[in-house]
Amino acid sequence: MTSSIESVQSPWVRFLAHLFVILVAWTIFIKYLFPIGFAMASNEAWATYIYWDLWPVAHLWQAWTLLARPWYTRLLAIGMSVVEILIITTLFIWFLAEPEWSIWRTNWFVNKVFVLAAFVLLLGTALLRPETLKSRIR
Repeated sequence: MTSSIESVQSPWVRFLAHLFVILVAWTIFIKYLFPIGFAMASNEAWATYIYWDLWPVAHLWQAWTLLARPWYTRLLAIGMSVVEILIITTLFIWFLAEPEWSIWRTNWFVNKVFVLAAFVLLLGTALLRPETLKSRIR
């Protein structure tokens, strides 16, 4: 049985969870809804401008773990943060070597800046305040 102190959710972790939910909504708009709307308004195939991936699903899973705190919350936070930080940093290096500031690439870049910031905050939390990601279930 957990004590009342262990079951209390940290306001910071709640903030991070909500940040990830907002990033999911924003990413869906930037990567899917806006490009579909633009393509349809331009009489092009609806998927012309979409960069397909499942990152919004992974980010929603991360948000859920921060709120529900299953046993693997901290492991997922560290693992997903390291992977995302490495991927985004690599993509930024490639992009900034020869930037293309079209509306599509600029949307992508701005989105990735916020995703990178969220994962840096999450990694810092997992490493510096691991007790905030402790499992609710014992």
